[in-house]
This record gives sequence, C-alpha cells and structure tokens, in this order.
Amino acid sequence: MKIRRFIGKTFLKLRGWNVDAAKLPAVGILLGAPHTSNWDAIFFLASTWSEGRSARFLIKDSLGNAPILGALIRALGGIPVTRSSAEGMVTDLANKMQSSDDLILAITPKGTRSQRKYWKSGFYKIAQTAGVPVQLGFVDSSTKTVGWAEAYYLSGNIEEDMEKIRAFYATKTGIRPELASVPRLRAEDDDDARAYLLGKSDA
Repeated sequence: MKIRRFIGKTFLKLRGWNVDAAKLPAVGILLGAPHTSNWDAIFFLASTWSEGRSARFLIKDSLGNAPILGALIRALGGIPVTRSSAEGMVTDLANKMQSSDDLILAITPKGTRSQRKYWKSGFYKIAQTAGVPVQLGFVDSSTKTVGWAEAYYLSGNIEEDMEKIRAFYATKTGIRPELASVPRLRAEDDDDARAYLLGKSDA
C-alpha cells in the first residue's frame, strides 16, 4: 500500500492536481462524477491510492477474465460482473459489501462519458440494499481538484437525495464540460422505475 500511495501522490503532483477528500468509511460506495473523460478514472484511482485506500470498480466479465489484461485490471481493483442481469449484479454486490470489512466500490453512475438524460440507478439500489453510505466523489477541472465529500446515507426519499446530489455537482466542472449531464434518476419520472428502486416491485 505504501508503494501505491507514493504512486498516487506522485502522479497527482506531476499533473498539478490536488486532493480534497473526507475520510472514507471502511465500506461504502464512492460516486465518480462528472464523468466526461477517460482521465476521470485515472484521477480517482490515484486519489484513493494517495489517501491510503484502494477502491474497487466494475468491469465486464469478458474483460476481467481475459488471460493477461484481466489479471492486471483485477489487480488494480476491477470486479468482473455480468451486466446482462442487473438484479443479480445488484444482489451480488450488496452481499459482497455486507460481508466485507474493507470495500470501497467506485461507481460512475452516468455510465458513459457522453451526455445522457438519466444516471444509472445501481448505486442507489446497492447502497439501500447493503445499508452502506455513499460518498460524492468528484473531478473538478476548474480547480484541478479530485476528491470526495463526507459519507452520506441515502434516505429512501429519491427526490430529496437527488436534490442534494445535484446541488453538490452543480459546482463541479468536468474535464470536458460539454459532455456533462445533470444528475437525475429515471425513478424521479417513472413510477415503475421508482417501485423497483425502492424494492416495491419484482420488475
């Protein structure tokens, strides 16, 4: 871990970036936004290393199981998942978090570097199912700062939670601002999506 911490600090220093980070809990979800560039993941990985932690992140099972590249990505923190079954993936990850005493799962809820109307709601479902906090991680190119805010337990009031999340990210500028999206979940506009997210539906 000392080597990773040195690498993380050195990388960020050479790039001229600073870290503004609250204490990470033993187990929790670290959101990554605004997600507008491939550099986001690199900055986040370096920032967690610089703070003496190693965040895990999701990768396609086909990539994670590749002979050489897969082994390297898993060593860096990649968790292979089968994305064809969203419900099964959520349950599996929630179980992993509940049974772990040291797991920070980094998720980019926008799911793509391009603009999109809705964030993916997996982070919300996993956090609620596992009973773990969410930390709002950010990359702010306007100040060349990467980090995360204090741990926040989602209330189950989707609109209230998302309003807090929107307010936080409204002051953060992505590396490619033109590709940013306003944080919003489909469940805020769709009753079926809301029922699923709150565990009131088997859909």
